[in-house]
Amino acid sequence: MPTASTDLAGAMAGAWNAGEPERVIALAAQATPAQASDESVLLLLGLAQQATARLAQAVATFRRLAQRRPDVSAYWNNLAVVSRQAGDLAGAEQALLTALTLAPDDAELHYNLGLLHTQQRRWLPARQALLDAAQLDPHFIEARLQAAYACYVCGDNTRQEAMLSGAGDWPAQPAEQALVLSAMLSVQGNLDAALRTLAHAQLPDGAAAGGMRLRIAAQRVLLYERNNRIDAAQDELRQLPLAALDALPPDEQQARADGWRAHAALAMRSGAHAEADALYQRVLACAIDDESRASAAFGLASARDRQGRHPEAWQALQQAHAIQLDTARNVVPELLATDSRPLQVAGGNVARGTCADWKPLSSPGSRQSPVFVVGFPRSGTTLLEQMLDAHQDFRSMDERAYVHDLIEGMELVGQQYPEDLASLTQQDADQLRSVYRRMVGEVLPDLGGRRLVDKNPLNMLCLPMIMRLFPHARIILCLRHPCDVLLSCSMQPFRSPAFMVLCSSLQRLAQGYAGAFEQWYRDVEACAPQVLEWRYESVVDQFDAQVARLGQFLDIADTSPMTRFAEHARRKRFISTPSYAQVTEGVHRKAVGRWQHYREQFEPVLPLLRPWLDRFGYEA
Repeated sequence: MPTASTDLAGAMAGAWNAGEPERVIALAAQATPAQASDESVLLLLGLAQQATARLAQAVATFRRLAQRRPDVSAYWNNLAVVSRQAGDLAGAEQALLTALTLAPDDAELHYNLGLLHTQQRRWLPARQALLDAAQLDPHFIEARLQAAYACYVCGDNTRQEAMLSGAGDWPAQPAEQALVLSAMLSVQGNLDAALRTLAHAQLPDGAAAGGMRLRIAAQRVLLYERNNRIDAAQDELRQLPLAALDALPPDEQQARADGWRAHAALAMRSGAHAEADALYQRVLACAIDDESRASAAFGLASARDRQGRHPEAWQALQQAHAIQLDTARNVVPELLATDSRPLQVAGGNVARGTCADWKPLSSPGSRQSPVFVVGFPRSGTTLLEQMLDAHQDFRSMDERAYVHDLIEGMELVGQQYPEDLASLTQQDADQLRSVYRRMVGEVLPDLGGRRLVDKNPLNMLCLPMIMRLFPHARIILCLRHPCDVLLSCSMQPFRSPAFMVLCSSLQRLAQGYAGAFEQWYRDVEACAPQVLEWRYESVVDQFDAQVARLGQFLDIADTSPMTRFAEHARRKRFISTPSYAQVTEGVHRKAVGRWQHYREQFEPVLPLLRPWLDRFGYEA
């Protein structure tokens, strides 16, 4: 025969299933002391309190329930969720850790822990918890999306791509998540999937839908601009009249800021730098997320630089880097130490002549090996990459960290890099090349017999690995005036937290530059690679002669397709590096000597750069 408690719980369950949380709470108020301690009554009451935003009461109810049944992980999870919603992050973490001791393989618990760490801006533990959730349940779409975003923030491109595998076919996402997902898909070069994600976004109810539509339109503008589809971006911008943005209510700051950023991006592309300047200032005045603010500050610096307002441009850069450092502090706090080395690759250098002592292994010939394009970032690597990619005999895979991944793979199995390169067996080397080719094949399934162009500037720090696997590879080192390189790095909104730290000051950048070239030349002396030094200024001044020199180095009979690289870049649309717009313009001198406008800021670091200025033959 049913008890009074079960009768009450049944009535409350009926009200809950009917979508009447207020009635659930009213029924619970009629409970006798015995009924009030019933598990089902407490659970339904807590859920109703949570649904009606009575968060403090819900916390108390779920705490009572968890204390009554401490062996039930779901009750600790309920307590954690409402505690997080109520702002008690420490209490939420404690409850989740308790739940995980009871159910360590529960994907939802790991997911909620990841969301908590995300709210705490503890990005590394957030990434791990969310990756754990996705591993436990590969079909848990929300976990994969949030894990991908945590990887995005941490600069973990490899795992981000893994989490987003097949994301173009995911079910429609709530609009806020759709914006995040589309941005990540675009970064991977998948514009079509990014646009589909936005097209299927589930809008919120009520008045909030209007602001979200504007945010989605702004995102489309930025996606098209980022893919060099300027006409499509202009068409989309017509859905975002400035008057409509100004008319938004005060609580729609993000929609207003997103719209202004879209207008500013196209103003920059059309040369309306003063207009872009004013728009970026308006964005920075909004209370919005750090990533949008940093992007606006970098845009403002660029707009002011183009107007010749160099001191004000430098001020905007300092603001941009300060915002980015806040992000980096939560991901790589150890790199903020003054003696940190953000560019340090695992392992050290090989000693002089070491490569000659390696046991000979069978390896691909020059034409079967990738062409490696290296150099300090912003030295003209993207320009060269697009020139090679324009030739029918070559294919570029955009910027990938696959050589770095191979080094990490060695260390994961207990091998030391670079010391254990000497003891690699033929099977080891073949397996590493197989892993490399498999990763390349996922990006370029139609490579066929064409020669791969592996352009990653910081592969200059991985020369021993390149030489062990591809000893006959042709390697091109891109050079440019060190001060122009450092200025260009300073003006880019890099996503990598390590690069955020590196570029936060000219002092750090100069130290990183010097350290990178010291390592490069030590490794060159040890490994004796086939290297062509490719100087940006010479390409600008003697384009045809330099193209002929490049063709001779790579055994290319007809170099004429490479001279049409700008046209090729416009057709290609997506280019992952910050130079995506510049390479569509062809070769020009606008970027040569640009650092002289900021000479006052460079004076303190010129002594650090002097050895490299002298070595490369540049004037200070």
